[in-house]
Amino acid sequence: MELNIEKNVISEQDIVSNIKGLALDMIHEAKSGHPGIVLSAAPILYTLFAHHLNINTNDPKWVNRDRFVMSAGHGSALLYATMFMAGYDLTIEDLKQFRRAGSKTPGHPEYGVTPGVDVSTGPLGQGIATAVGMALGGKILENRYLTQPSNRFDKNVKVFDHYVYVLCGDGDLMEGISYEASSFAGAHQLNNLIVLYDSNRVSLDGTTDHTFTENVRERFAALGWHTEYVKDGNSISEINKAIISAKKSSKPTLIEIHTVLGDGSLLEGTNEVHGKPLTNEDLYQLKEKLHLSKEPFAYSDFLRNEMIRKVTEHSRKRYDEWASEYQEIKRLSATNIDYLFDREIPFDLKKCNFMFAPDYKEELRNTNAEVMRVIAQHLPNFVGGSADLASSTKVHLQEQKDISRQDFTGSNIWYGVREHAMGAIMNGLALTKFRTFGSTFLAFADYMKPAMRMSALMHLNPTFIFTHDSISIGSDGPTHQPIEQLAMLRAMPNMYVFRPADANEIIGTWDFILQLKERPSTIALSRSEAPLLNVSPEMVRFGAYIVKKEEKQLHGIIIATGTEVHTAIRIAHILKEKEGLDIRVISMPCMELFLEQTEEYRKTLLPTGVRTFVIEAGSSFGWHQFVYNQSYLLTLDQFGTSGTKDEVLAYAHFDQDTLIQRIKERLK
Repeated sequence: MELNIEKNVISEQDIVSNIKGLALDMIHEAKSGHPGIVLSAAPILYTLFAHHLNINTNDPKWVNRDRFVMSAGHGSALLYATMFMAGYDLTIEDLKQFRRAGSKTPGHPEYGVTPGVDVSTGPLGQGIATAVGMALGGKILENRYLTQPSNRFDKNVKVFDHYVYVLCGDGDLMEGISYEASSFAGAHQLNNLIVLYDSNRVSLDGTTDHTFTENVRERFAALGWHTEYVKDGNSISEINKAIISAKKSSKPTLIEIHTVLGDGSLLEGTNEVHGKPLTNEDLYQLKEKLHLSKEPFAYSDFLRNEMIRKVTEHSRKRYDEWASEYQEIKRLSATNIDYLFDREIPFDLKKCNFMFAPDYKEELRNTNAEVMRVIAQHLPNFVGGSADLASSTKVHLQEQKDISRQDFTGSNIWYGVREHAMGAIMNGLALTKFRTFGSTFLAFADYMKPAMRMSALMHLNPTFIFTHDSISIGSDGPTHQPIEQLAMLRAMPNMYVFRPADANEIIGTWDFILQLKERPSTIALSRSEAPLLNVSPEMVRFGAYIVKKEEKQLHGIIIATGTEVHTAIRIAHILKEKEGLDIRVISMPCMELFLEQTEEYRKTLLPTGVRTFVIEAGSSFGWHQFVYNQSYLLTLDQFGTSGTKDEVLAYAHFDQDTLIQRIKERLK
């Protein structure tokens, strides 16, 4: 239904009121949602979209568009209503399907589902941290692809110069990840990042007086941010002035906007209006205040067209100019900037000349470093770093420059001790079309897991590299010795987990990963030395394969991963020599890939009725599907201890002699 509007007395507040009405109707229809943020933050979103956000609703994937991150993802109804009024490909019917299965308007914003949604959000803090990665990606693009003066351009032209805007709330800023990421942003002076803080001092359980009392602007100033304050969250002009000021800063900006949660509701200013639909009485009195029809989903075409005009007015000229410049820059530039957005990898890693000697024996983390060095030579958008552990995980790209606030043209990122933020920043870089990696010890994967889950949910393709992958690291003790982490990561949908056994498997792992477009990967690497197996890197893509075949009669099978593959091969030779037992050894660098193979291939490796063992220095969880019963799992379900490598293995009953005895007892 179209609202009746006096066209000659229209104000921007009328458009804001219409956005509020549509969003409240969505929540009321769904009987689920968050009306409080709708009523507090609608003027913020309207101001951003109508006056600042450089977008093209007909080309929502424009590579130089400004990005918007709804870090307060529970405000999705507000976002969808705003996007509808701004002219995105959303209909009233889409709004009516809010929070329904298969709709374009899910309960929290989802990347790839709703046109114009730049990132999936919901877990508080993830949005703002991912936005830091998007801003970092933008700065790298801005500085790498700067066209030199030419006949057409009398000065340097920036091919990429977009902003990243965030709407966040108190909850986002309470989460530790937001502090980690904001500290990183301040240290790198990411002045293309502008955070709009909906400051209403109310969270789900009550007012923030109980839990969140610091001066947020002073905290961000201490982190190296520029800050602004808007006293009246309903003032479009005040919000507009603050954003204009933010764009002039040499630092990232936090704009604290004082709002009233549920402004105008009978429950305004209380936690009661945060997370449940309004009553009919409250909804109707609100619509009366806002001069809206009580008819559900009523809106004015005139108001919608007026907002579309405002969005187009400040965006279309920039879009048209950029498109013209982009074509000319591509013609003039020695670097093909289209390369960034071509997802095909233009080289074959398996054909690169690594020249491993027959007696090669090296720590797998060092081998991985060499493979990554070669990848960086061929792949300009290959960037990443570690959580202050590059000297241990060996992921620093030799021959490549470091990224810093003085120079964004490098490839090595110094994340500092910020594992959780690193994971989210990687997601932001992946959303900006970088092939990115991040690294820490496997035991610390727990710190990164929420961000890794978001990566899998969004179908992104970063690579998470974990070293020190077993208790064999010894003297650092149980806090650094991973047990349950591999099982945790394998349990995550849409995540490939690789644990290569030698240099060839590392090459095969990376070769497979580089072809992935919509799935993240984990690589777990040992600090221990490993010799070469006589295998082809090509076999990794099957997930598992035979590395030692039985000679005649098959008495048993050992499945192993990582450096335990070498242990399994030694055990098989000893059992053959001393006991006459003929054992097949299978390397399984990626369980998920193996389970994707045909049943015929899986049965070729693991024929029915043959006693099968698993050797892995990690939890038994997930391995039961391959064995007859628990006793065939030679795994670890206890924490380790501090000591030498041999002492720790003996303590955990994972030394070679104990493993041989356990296998022999079951086969005899």
